Formats: sequence, structure tokens, C-alpha cells
Amino acid sequence: MSIKAIAIFDIDGVIRDVGGSYRRALADTVEHFTQGRYRPSPTDIDQLKAEGSWNNDWEASQEFIYRYFEARGKAREAIALDFDAIVDFFQRRYRGPMLEDPAQWTGYITQEPLLVTPQYFEHLTEGDVAWGFFSGATRGSAKFILEQRLGLVEPLLIAMHDAPSKPDPTGFFQAAERLGGGADVPILYAGDTVADMQTVQRAKDQRPDGVWLGVGILPPHVVAAGAAYAAEYGDRLKAAGADMVVPQLTELTVTAITHLCEQA
Repeated sequence: MSIKAIAIFDIDGVIRDVGGSYRRALADTVEHFTQGRYRPSPTDIDQLKAEGSWNNDWEASQEFIYRYFEARGKAREAIALDFDAIVDFFQRRYRGPMLEDPAQWTGYITQEPLLVTPQYFEHLTEGDVAWGFFSGATRGSAKFILEQRLGLVEPLLIAMHDAPSKPDPTGFFQAAERLGGGADVPILYAGDTVADMQTVQRAKDQRPDGVWLGVGILPPHVVAAGAAYAAEYGDRLKAAGADMVVPQLTELTVTAITHLCEQA
């Protein structure tokens, strides 16, 4: 196949709606470790992630807890937090009991709405667009959604622990290279956070000979919040480097990808 472009996708907020799963587990975790005194709102979570440093929801949970107690006069070094305990609580909410077999998972992950169908990826292949995934999700969680829920057959996946966290572009580079990327093939990354777009910017900085494109995807909770908030969120993604912003991944068609690449 002659590749005209490579499309690499984030998963959370792009392939699956995590408003009632990852984000709910994050809020549950913060509420638990602040003894029920604080539960971050969806806007609170967006604002934290807009800083670009909190792609990992376990670390974001911990940061919210630290900031809650700091705002009440406690020094961070005096706040006794067990990161493993935070991860364990989060995962029990998100996955359910800590079983390795995805068939036995009972947590919020089982309720995640899908935002695309397998046909979307078939159309990309038919249009000579190679595709894969680069996500900060655990490999088990990512494979659960991609293979068991979407029915994709062993798609290319760079997940947590395969590469440093975004906005470090290492995982982006790994995915691009494994999909056959070269200096003459435009490579785009579609994600829903500031860190995702910063990943593309760092790729441009580190490998300026390549054609690296960022596509911002508005996550469902942002679209549901109304036009004004969606526009504000989209502006954040553009400020972080998005070359285009769309309200859902299905609008990133082969035609749209071709047009974006021609403009690059």
C-alpha cells in the first residue's frame, strides 16, 4: 500500500467517552483522599489538564489532593500521601476488583460509550491512511476498548510504560516509525488535551524535517457543555498547537486528512 498519510490517535476522549469512567474515578479518588471534602468538577479537571502536565490520571488525582491540602495551609512535604494507595483506589473504581482478566472487569470501564465504529478505520485504510494509537492508558485498558469493544485486530498501540508520558513525543515517534513514517509522509496526532497538542509541537521541534500535524478533538463533556465552552476549549487546543479542531473524531475523514496535509 502506498501511504499518503499516517494518523495516530489518543484513546480517552477520542475513541471512548471517559466522562463517566476515568474522570469519574479521578473525582471519586480525590473525594476519598480528602475525606469527602472536595470533589473536582469536570471544569476543574479540564483546567488542571490545560496546564499540560497531567495526562496521567493517577498523578492528576494526587495533584488535586495535594493542592486541596496546600490551600488549607499544609506544606506539600508534610502531606502524607501513598501514591500506590491512590492508584489502587482509582483502579478499583475504574476496572473493578484488581483482576487481570478483562472478561471479569466490572468497573466504570465497562460503561464507556464508544465514539467511533470499526468502519471508520476501514475507511482510513481504503483511503491509504495508515493508523495506530498512542495513549497514556494502561495496555490492558487500551486493548479492552480497541480489541474487545471495537473489534480491531491487534492494532498498533503504544501505551503506558511503552514510552514516557505526553507531552514527550517518544511514543508518537515510535508509533509513526512502526507505521512506516518517513520525512515525506505527513503524520498527524489526534487528541483531546493540551498535552496531546504539545506532543506534536515537541515532535516538530525535535524532528523539524518531518511533517507533524495536530488535530484537536473536543471530548463529549465539552461538546455537551455548550457552544461557548466548546469554543473556549478549542481555542486552548489551538493555542497549544492544534492545526485544526473538530467536535468528534468521525469528522476527521480521509478527505479532511488529505486537505490538512495539502495545507501543511
